[in-house]
Amino acid sequence: MSNEPHERTGDDLPIVVAALYRFVALPHFQDLRPSIEAVLVENNVKGSLLLATEGINGTIAGSRAGIDAVLDHLRSIPEFADLDVKESRCAEQPFRRSRVRLKREIVTMGVEGIDPQESVGTYVDPRDWNDLISDPEVVLVDTRNEYEISIGSFEGAQNPHTESFREFPEFVDQQLDPSKQKKVAMYCTGGIRCEKSTALLKQKGFQEVYHLRGGILKYLETVPPEESKWNGDCFVFDQRVSVGHGLAEGEHVMCFACGWPVSKEDQQHPDFKAGVHCPNCVNEISEERKRRFAERQAMWEKQGRLKSGE
Repeated sequence: MSNEPHERTGDDLPIVVAALYRFVALPHFQDLRPSIEAVLVENNVKGSLLLATEGINGTIAGSRAGIDAVLDHLRSIPEFADLDVKESRCAEQPFRRSRVRLKREIVTMGVEGIDPQESVGTYVDPRDWNDLISDPEVVLVDTRNEYEISIGSFEGAQNPHTESFREFPEFVDQQLDPSKQKKVAMYCTGGIRCEKSTALLKQKGFQEVYHLRGGILKYLETVPPEESKWNGDCFVFDQRVSVGHGLAEGEHVMCFACGWPVSKEDQQHPDFKAGVHCPNCVNEISEERKRRFAERQAMWEKQGRLKSGE
């Protein structure tokens, strides 16, 4: 299949992938779960949605009609009338099941008193992002985790070297200072982590804090490759693993042993074995676990051959 964006993400592809979130007070969020689960199942829409007292977050995928039915239902709930949704397309369903989960936070930072509804950074549209990050006074920070940053980032961005978003506040305390960094710009995959990270910085006394509206996904959808300051692919949390400019599906695969994305080049590496290990984890996994992973992979491959009639 061609890697041209118009062939990989056009309206002819049958599956719509919708990444959505909304920060809003939901004191009775548990009560919303049954009806949302029901509309997902009724419309054969798969993926995962998180509900918490602070709002909703998640990514779902299905037919155009199915996604529209789910979004119509969500927007019929007054708190979700202004739901933030970003869509892309793919050839096959990237999720295996439908889930609505109840959580303490819709994106887990673990810091009490951070409320994006009260104070966040200044939103910057993708078309204006290049000008902002070209300002030498702006400190650019990637709020994502190490495995996400490993396959792509903006030129000159600081990597916080975190394994989870819970570690981000510690990075801020150790590496950023409102008396020194007068302008801070931050970005993430779809925009939701920056709602909390910019709220955190505002709470800590940073005056000029900016974040990319719609995140990397909106930037890659909006800004032409020849004008782009993005290098590499963007990690996504579904079976596509990564997307590039125009939201074309990338060539990375997921290492099921450690969860890291594996590039096309590393898939040719002797230390890569599909479903078993990759160059990142080959020396960290016991021989017993490698054996179990190999047996699991062989079973999946056999099931796949049976389904395809081979």
